[in-house]
Amino acid sequence: MVRTKQDGVSPKDKVERTKQVTKSGRVFELDERTALFGEAAIKLANGLVRTPVSTPLISQFVRSSTSVGANYMEAGAAQSGKDFDHKIGICKKEARETMHWLRMLAVAEESSKQECRTMWREAHELTMIFSAILKKRRAGVET
Repeated sequence: MVRTKQDGVSPKDKVERTKQVTKSGRVFELDERTALFGEAAIKLANGLVRTPVSTPLISQFVRSSTSVGANYMEAGAAQSGKDFDHKIGICKKEARETMHWLRMLAVAEESSKQECRTMWREAHELTMIFSAILKKRRAGVET
């Protein structure tokens, strides 16, 4: 186990302990949540009509949305606390980028507007979660 001098806890342990509690009180692992987000993005993308406008938007959307989970998994293998923070920062950036592509897709394909809104809300929640992780780490509070 890699321990950082800063906090004495490995970044991997921090990722494994990052859990969300839903409104119903159910514990929801963030790695599972980011994976489900990527899966939902793939399903949405597969159902969209390809046009000269939508094709590049869909491609960018799939890249950014699936990158959230991939980078979160990478954070679990971070070499240091600084590396962990960097990878969580990338997760946050990718979630925000996904919000942009969802907005563009909702305009490009009106029939998918509601699905895009639902995914946009989840991307926004993930952005807020990653922001909170970084804020707590910078303040020296364990996540």
